[in-house]
Amino acid sequence: MENFDARWKIVETMLQERFDKLPDMEGILFLIGINELGKNPERKKWSKEQKQDLMHIAVCKLLSQKGYYEYLGVDGDGWPHYEEVEVVPATGLQSQEQLLKECVIEYFEQ
Repeated sequence: MENFDARWKIVETMLQERFDKLPDMEGILFLIGINELGKNPERKKWSKEQKQDLMHIAVCKLLSQKGYYEYLGVDGDGWPHYEEVEVVPATGLQSQEQLLKECVIEYFEQ
């Protein structure tokens, strides 16, 4: 756990330095979603639905690192799509967040 905590702290520090504040998990997912979308997001106003879609892309991308989702490609608008290939264990909220944090660490270490 000590190694996990140290690695998570590195990610938090990097995000804090980059954005002048530490985003919460939703913010981190939003940023990863924008990165995965790959379009120039500067000064773009995202609708609530688009923000949810971006966070969904991030979750799929992150969980694909663990084999739960598989990347299918992009649609006509350039949005990435994934398919669930293995059910994510239905555990408590805390263990789900732990899994996502592990995936976020791996994402930023790549």
